Amino acid sequence: MDPSDPSRAAAPAAPTRRRNQAAPPREELLAAAMGTIAERGLDGLTMAGLGRQVGMSSGHLLYYFRTKDELLLQTLEWSEGRLGARRSALLSRPGTARERLDGYVDVYVPEGPRDPHWILWLEVWNRSQNADADARIRQAAIEGAWHRDLVAILAEGVSRGEFRAVDPDRFATRTRALLDGFSVHVAVGVPGTGREQVLAHVGEFIEQDLLARP
Repeated sequence: MDPSDPSRAAAPAAPTRRRNQAAPPREELLAAAMGTIAERGLDGLTMAGLGRQVGMSSGHLLYYFRTKDELLLQTLEWSEGRLGARRSALLSRPGTARERLDGYVDVYVPEGPRDPHWILWLEVWNRSQNADADARIRQAAIEGAWHRDLVAILAEGVSRGEFRAVDPDRFATRTRALLDGFSVHVAVGVPGTGREQVLAHVGEFIEQDLLARP
């Protein structure tokens, strides 16, 4: 079932729109929301402001998203779909497992402070303590996709003898915890943890704990 389908939950009837005034495609709405976050941060994203940007009323946006929490989660799912395509491309390209692992880390770590994808992730995480079961399942699905791709890279490296004989699932769990911690620091701009410094730390971790010994 499509998690972005508005029929998943009860919603108010769509307001009547003027003749020939079609609603923009859902992807256009989500891209506009992400663009607003990138330009003005989360505080700049409101239903009224987004409605003005795409030529829709706040009531019509509520027909699509019900709440701002749902808008944020669907925007995150849309952004994750784009990142997922990048991960799939790096997993399918020729090269070593180490090269694919480096590519995975490069996609994972924020571009810098206030990276819009990570700022959105942090907000969704923050709101998840009050989220319903459906939202939690969808958040877990996002996490699961990242985890499965990392496990696949690690399993490939172990089978080829590039990596030590680690348990791919357990090692992936620890690696993602490391990446999450560093990524939060990058996204919020903690001094001393810029993107290049984080990539160096992660590279050192891989060298010490994963690469096969001579």
